[in-house]
Amino acid sequence: MNRIQRRFASTLLIVSFALLGVAKAHAETVAAEDAKAVRAVVEAQLAAFAADDARRAFSYAAPSIREMFKTPDRFMEMVRRGYPVVYRAASVIFFNPQRIQGQLIQGVQLTDADGSLWLATYRLERQPDKSWRINGCDVQPSSGKTT
Repeated sequence: MNRIQRRFASTLLIVSFALLGVAKAHAETVAAEDAKAVRAVVEAQLAAFAADDARRAFSYAAPSIREMFKTPDRFMEMVRRGYPVVYRAASVIFFNPQRIQGQLIQGVQLTDADGSLWLATYRLERQPDKSWRINGCDVQPSSGKTT
């Protein structure tokens, strides 16, 4: 990652922690139609990663993310190196999405190949065509391990 990408990733991490810290106090429910659409986007991107389909995975990224990485291959390499559990999740459990301070957040519990649990916090943004795209993802270790 270059300096700009590292700075952006650090900023996203800080914002994610801030959003998670106020989640209980400011969370709003998400309409069923939006919840279904958001989950479908995240599922589709995870499936694209699992199939090593960089072009398809990149298509689910928001324009700002696509601009940052420029090409599907650069994006895929960043995910492969920086987010291995997202790149190859052994199992996935979706939580109910919520709006937190106007931002749509989709929480996902991921399990890696070793059985360790991770919490992925996806931020999604609605596009002018009403579709949803992933504007960032923060992944943190979760307590516990599957057996």
